[in-house]
This record gives sequence, C-alpha cells and structure tokens, in this order.
Amino acid sequence: MKEKTIVPKDYQSSLSVYDTQKAIGLTKHWFEEALTGSLKLKRVSAPLFVDASSGLNDNLNGVERPVQFDVPALATPAEVVHSLAKWKRTALKQYDFHIGNGIYTDMNAIRRDEELDNLHSIYVDQWDWERVISREQRNLDYLKQTVQQIVNAIIETSSRLHTKYPSLSIELDSNVSFITTQELENLYPDFNDKEREQAYVKEHPTTFIMQIGDKLLSGKPHDGRSPDYDDWQLNGDLLFWHEPLQTAVEISSMGIRVDETSLKEQLEKANATDRLKYPYHQQILANELPLTIGGGIGQSRLCMLLLEKVHIGEVQVSLWDEETLDACRGKINLL
Repeated sequence: MKEKTIVPKDYQSSLSVYDTQKAIGLTKHWFEEALTGSLKLKRVSAPLFVDASSGLNDNLNGVERPVQFDVPALATPAEVVHSLAKWKRTALKQYDFHIGNGIYTDMNAIRRDEELDNLHSIYVDQWDWERVISREQRNLDYLKQTVQQIVNAIIETSSRLHTKYPSLSIELDSNVSFITTQELENLYPDFNDKEREQAYVKEHPTTFIMQIGDKLLSGKPHDGRSPDYDDWQLNGDLLFWHEPLQTAVEISSMGIRVDETSLKEQLEKANATDRLKYPYHQQILANELPLTIGGGIGQSRLCMLLLEKVHIGEVQVSLWDEETLDACRGKINLL
C-alpha cells in the first residue's frame, strides 16, 4: 500500500518556521500585485456560503458533499462553498464590470471529502478570479495568453522571494508547454491520468494541460470537471514540477466559461440537464450573464511550491489524521 504522506530523505526546510510565516505573507502580497496588474482585476469580498437552492455552488466531480447547515431565519439551508466559479460570473454582472476588467477575491472553502496527503487538505484557500471577455476572445489563443500572464506573475513573485531569501534555490521555467488531454493520452496510452501528468511535467516543468472534462478516445475523461462553468474545449490546469517531492503540482485550474451552446451540450453529456432549473443556468441560456474567463490559484499550493516545502501543512493550518501526524513527527513542522 502506497504511503499517502511522503517525507523525502534528508529533507530540511530552507526557511525556519518564523521566516516561513513572514515569507507566506510576502508571497501572497507580491503575487496579488503581479496578478492584478497584468489581468486588470479589482479586489472584492466573497461569500463563505451560498443558498443551497441557488445552483451557485461548485459540485466539483459530482461526488463531493458540501458542508450544509440550516439557518433558522431562512427557509432554505446554506452550503459552504467548494469554489466561487459560478458566483464570480454573477458578481461581474451585478457589479457592472465590462470587457477587459475583472475581479479577484480570497476564497476559503471546506472540502470535507478531500483525501489528505502532501498536497491536499480539507481546507482550501485560493485566489478566485474572473474577467469579462468578448465573444471573439472565446478561443485557445486567448486562453494561452492569459495562462502566460499568470505564469509571468508567479515567476516575478519567485524572483522577489529569491532576493529576500537567498537560501531558496527553486528555478521555475517561464516557457509554458501547452498540451491537450487527448495528446497526453496518445503519448502515454498505457498510463492513467495522473501517471501521464507526472511523465509529461517531469520533462516539461511548466505545463498547461488543456481540454479537461470531456471523454477521450479511450472513452474516459482525463479528469472530472463540472459541466456548467468551464467550456471543456477551452479550459485546463496549470502544473509545475516540484523538485523536492519529485512530483507535478497543480497550481491553477481555469478556463473560458460556458456560453449558452456549450452549457447545454455539456449538461447533456453529463446527464445533468436537471440543473437548467437553477437561476444561474437560466441566465446563461438567456445571455443575461457576461462572457468570462476565470479560475482559481491555490494560495497554499503556490506558497508550498515557491518556498520549497514538501507538505501543505507547512504553509497552512488544518486538521490532519494520525497517519499524517506520525509520518511528519520530528521531520516536518506542521502549522
């Protein structure tokens, strides 16, 4: 049985616990500056929970259970968000944003069914962002351009951290390798999705894997993706090779959002046309919401990558099972 928590032999953090805390703050501050400047984003407040009947919560792969609780003053239960993928698009309309401008926010979530390992926690913190685009910008070239802007912001942040903390040795590749999930399957037909990612990202340390959600020629999707926010032909995941762990680390999931045509097609493929009853989906069908591009960028994941940590618990406070605690005891300082 494979161990879920790995501590590399002779691992020693490049930064003390004290310096790590300071570096986390600098990482977040500098990255926000770089990201918002390049993508023209304005900071907004975001919900921690949404109305369970609104259809706004992200259902992820369709099996994860949101944390739900009753509110005596309301007639419907509330759900802690999984992500803000749908909420942001409605907010852009409500806040009267126009083409070329967008929003970003701190998203904090609970994913109760997440498996715990070096990269996963039940607590999720990310920068959720969304930008209004034109119909002409709904294409792969625009998606790739935006991905490169995000990578540039990460590289800039890493450079500033190097100057502040010379003990950090990480060097990220600014050249993004773009590849579709079908191309990955063609390259590694005998591998599963994670094995394909590992093999490819090891050779291409900055990779954007495109077109996630639809079935491949093998009859299976590369990975699950909700059918009602990303256009499966215009989305992807940004991964970096993480040398201390010898693994690919997903930093961002993003994409150009569904329009009225792709929404109907994807809901039919996912056998989820019942979602068309929700106000959010009806607004898309009626062209009442702006066309957008957006995504989430993991805050703890980015800190883990740039600060050369091997466990996400070194950069965020969460709950860990006994197996994780035993594996880390005396080797890793979990917060």
